[in-house]
Amino acid sequence: MQTGKIGVTSENLFPVIKKFLYSDHDIFLREIVSNAVDATQKLKTLASKGEYSGDLSGAKVVVKLDKDAKTITVSDKGIGMTAEEVEKYINQIAFSGANEFLDKYKEDAHAIIGHFGLGFYSSFMVSEKVDVITKSYKDGAKAVKWSCTGSPEYTLEEVEKDGVGTDIVMHISEEEKGFLDDQKISEILNKYCKFLPIPVVFGKKKDWKDGQQVDTEEDNQVNDTTPAWTKAPADLKDEDYKNFYRQLYPFGEEPLFNIHLNVDYPFNLTGILYFPKIKSNFEVQKNKIQLYCNQVFVTDSVEGIVPEFLTLLHGVIDSPDIPLNVSRSYLQSDSNVKKISSHINKKVADRLHQLFKDNREDFEKKWDDLKIFIEYGMLTEEKFHDRAMNFFLLKNAENKYFTWEEYEKLVKENQTDKDNNTIYLYTTNVTEQYTFVEEAKNKGYDVLVLDDVLTPHLINKFEQQYTDKRFVRVDSDVVEHLIRKEDSAKEELSWEQKQELSPIFQAVCPEATDYSFIVDFKDLGESGSPMVITRNEFMRRMKDMSAMQGGMNFYGDMPENLSLVVNTSHPLVKTVLDAKDKKLGKNLEELTASLAVKKDEIAELEKAKEGKKDEEIPQADKEKLDTLNSELVKLEEEKRGQLTEFGKSNKLAKQMVDLALLANGLLKGADLDKFVKRSVELIK
Repeated sequence: MQTGKIGVTSENLFPVIKKFLYSDHDIFLREIVSNAVDATQKLKTLASKGEYSGDLSGAKVVVKLDKDAKTITVSDKGIGMTAEEVEKYINQIAFSGANEFLDKYKEDAHAIIGHFGLGFYSSFMVSEKVDVITKSYKDGAKAVKWSCTGSPEYTLEEVEKDGVGTDIVMHISEEEKGFLDDQKISEILNKYCKFLPIPVVFGKKKDWKDGQQVDTEEDNQVNDTTPAWTKAPADLKDEDYKNFYRQLYPFGEEPLFNIHLNVDYPFNLTGILYFPKIKSNFEVQKNKIQLYCNQVFVTDSVEGIVPEFLTLLHGVIDSPDIPLNVSRSYLQSDSNVKKISSHINKKVADRLHQLFKDNREDFEKKWDDLKIFIEYGMLTEEKFHDRAMNFFLLKNAENKYFTWEEYEKLVKENQTDKDNNTIYLYTTNVTEQYTFVEEAKNKGYDVLVLDDVLTPHLINKFEQQYTDKRFVRVDSDVVEHLIRKEDSAKEELSWEQKQELSPIFQAVCPEATDYSFIVDFKDLGESGSPMVITRNEFMRRMKDMSAMQGGMNFYGDMPENLSLVVNTSHPLVKTVLDAKDKKLGKNLEELTASLAVKKDEIAELEKAKEGKKDEEIPQADKEKLDTLNSELVKLEEEKRGQLTEFGKSNKLAKQMVDLALLANGLLKGADLDKFVKRSVELIK
C-alpha cells in the first residue's frame, strides 16, 4: 500500500469546497456521473480507432445507493486509470499557486469546480470518505484503489476488479445523510442527467404487485441518450417536437410553435426553443429554458445568458462553447455566450417573420398569445425591435389585424389632427370602454385594442420613435376633442360661470380616496351624453407604468384625477340649471352683487398701494383691505355652500353623475344600490 499527500500547497482545499459549494451541494452527483460518461465516451472513441477491442455494446453508468453501508456508488465501464494516472489526475491537481487560487476563487463556488477541472472533488461536499476503484483499459493494467477522508492524506493500493472502468464510492457523512434516499437521488439524476449521451441506470424499474411496488428485472434507465435537439431537423416531425415538449414539461400547455437551433460555425449550438402561450397579465416563469453543455444540465436560470425577453421561451439550449461550471458573471462576459445570445435573438426574429409570411392567417390567430413576448422583446432589445416591425401587428376593435404600415395608411387621412399628428385611438378594454369606443366609431374613427400590461411602455416607445404620431385612449376626452381638427368654434362658459356651476356637481361626486374629480363644462350638443367621465392620458399612462414597476413611485402614489365633463347643451343638465335659478336665483344675485362691490373696493385699494413702500400705506387702508378680503372669502363660501347644498338635494344631478360613473365601471357597492333605488323613484 502506498500513502502520500495530494499535491496542493494549502490544506484548505476541502473546507473551501465544502463551505462554498454548500448552496449547490446536490451538484456532486452531476459531476461524478458526468465524469463516468466522459470516461465511457473516451473508450468508445478509442474503440472506433481500433485501439480497444473490448465489447462496449452495453456500456452504461450505474448509480447504486446502499443505505446500510451509507454509500452512493457510481460505476462505469469506461477508460479507467492506471496507478500512475491516478497520481497524475487525482493526487497532483493541475494548477500552480494553490494559495493564490483559493484566495481568488473562494467566493465563487462555480469557479472552483469545472474551471479548474475539480469536478471529482465535489464528492467531498457530502462524503466523509471517498474510494476510487479503477482499472485501465491498457493491456496488463492492474486495478487500484485510492482512498481519502477529505484531508490531503490518501492511500493507494492494488486490488482485484472485474473488467475495465471505475467505481466511485462515496461514504456519505452524517450531516448529509439526506442523500441516502431513493427519491432524492432520483430527483437529482432527473434534474442533471436526464439527457446524458450514455445510459445512466439507477435501480430497477418498478411494477405494481399485490398492492405494492416491487422491483422488476429491467434496469431503470433515467435518461434519454438521444433527445430531439441532438437530431437533425429533417429527421423530426411536428409530433416529435410536441412529444419532446411534453418530456420537458409534462404538465405544460401545448406551445404555439418551435425553433430548432443547429449551428456549427462560428460556434457550436443546438437546441429547441418553444413559444408558450403568454397571457396578458404577464404572470410567467422565467426558468423554463434549460441550458446544457454536451447534454449535461447546467442551469435553468438563464437571465443574463440570453436576452431578457427570450427567458419567456421554453426549451433547451446546448453548447459545448458555454463553460459547464463557471460563475454567472463569467458567463455574461464570455464572448461565445454573447455571440450565442445575439444569434438566438436573430434566429427568433427570423422564425417569426417567416411564420408571418408563410401563413399570415394562422399567425394572426396566434397573435394574442404571442404579443406579450414580441412586445417585451421590442422594449428590451433594439435589434429585435427593428426586425419585429416586419411582423408586429395591431388589432382593432373589429378584430382585424394590420401591420404598422397598413394601419398608418388606414387612419392617416381621417385621424390626422390640426397639428398634422396622426392620432392612434385605442381602448384597453372594449367592454368597459364600450360607450367611448362606439362614439369614436360613429365619428368614423378606427379604434385599436391595446389591452396588456406592456401597452403604456410600448406606446411611449412608438411616440418617441415617431414624433408625428400620438396614442390617445378613447376615454381620455370627449369624442369631439379626441382628434382636434380645428380650434373649437363653440362658445364655452366663462371662468366665473364655471365657478358658479362647479359646486353643484362636485357635491354629488363620490368621496373616494383613490381618485378625485375635476368638474368641467362643455357643449357636447343636445344628443350627446349629459355627463362624461374622462381620464387624463398622461397621468393614467404614468400610473399604469408605475403599477407594473411596483414600489414607491411619484405617479403611482397619487390619486387618479378624473374629469367630469358636464354637457351644457343637454336638456337634463338645463333642467338642473333651471332648478338652480328658480331656487337660488335671488340669493345668488344678491351674493354676486355683494361680491362685485367688495372686489371693486379691493381693486381700488390695491391700485392705491402701487408704487408705495409698506410704511407709506396708511394703516387704515391696510386694515380695511384685510377686512374686505375676509368678507370676500365669507361671501364666496356662503355662495359655494348654497350651491353645494342645492347639488346634494338635487336627485337629477346625482342621477346623471351616477350614470356617468356606471358607464365607467366606477359605481359599486352602496352607491350602486342607492342608484338603483333612486332610479325606481324617478321612474314612478
